[in-house]
Amino acid sequence: MQIGFIGLGSMGSAMALNLVKAGHDVRAWNRSKVAQDSVPGVTLVERAADVFEADAVFTMLSDDAAIREAILDAGLLESGHPGLTHVVTSTISVAFARELERLHEGAGIGYVSAPVLGRPNVAASGQLNILAAGKADAIAAIEALLAPLGKRVWKLGADPARANAAKLACNMMIAMAIEAMAEGVVLTESVGLDRADFFELILSTLFSGRAYESYSAQITERSFEPGFKARLALKDMCLATEAGNDIGRTLPMLEAVREGLGKAVSAGFGEKDWSIMADMTVRGGDSVAASGNSAEKRS
Repeated sequence: MQIGFIGLGSMGSAMALNLVKAGHDVRAWNRSKVAQDSVPGVTLVERAADVFEADAVFTMLSDDAAIREAILDAGLLESGHPGLTHVVTSTISVAFARELERLHEGAGIGYVSAPVLGRPNVAASGQLNILAAGKADAIAAIEALLAPLGKRVWKLGADPARANAAKLACNMMIAMAIEAMAEGVVLTESVGLDRADFFELILSTLFSGRAYESYSAQITERSFEPGFKARLALKDMCLATEAGNDIGRTLPMLEAVREGLGKAVSAGFGEKDWSIMADMTVRGGDSVAASGNSAEKRS
């Protein structure tokens, strides 16, 4: 099948390459220039409009604004042919997902929201969890294309916004877990308990799972090279806050982690991993992780 792909960042490149490995003809466009040898087997095209000539199009761009500029403002939906299905794998707002659904329906193009859970290394290994929502015929049209990308597709119903709300909730809860571990370290290190010993305790008793395992290791080692950048995490916390506001709800824990990420980004750590917020909590806001010595001994 001929597949179009828009957005060849670290996640998008990994996904596009897995589609190539699965035997598909992948044509891709990126907003900035991409070296051909970084995506072997992918055909790079000059215009985003060329991508929409494919049988299905995947989009992995950073936020609502990037998608609006690259696709909506450029009139790409109007150029799409009948039978095309557009799969947006980006983490976007609930409101924008609903807008995209309306616009695609008006253009006669299938639309699926399919944000993913996993870092670039997980994407490269084809082990993403894919949260998919959209009309049954649209999902059926692209379901086989999701198999090379993830270990499981979670079908969340006909309303595309469900997938986006679920993704924002997942990221929100991971941020809360990171902050919870950091605050646990504040208490336990105050009496001389090593954080590695504390994390061994909680992982062996009360808490388990990938989020606790991976982020406790980063907090222990003070290693904050980006898997998921703090500035993007802050964007997601703002989108989750917006979704809560739209239904008249204030979420106190969300407010706390959004504030923590905001401080990290304001302090110049936006390109660090979002777990940098834990380092700032432990140090009382005086993180030095961006100095380049991410493995610096704990004070």
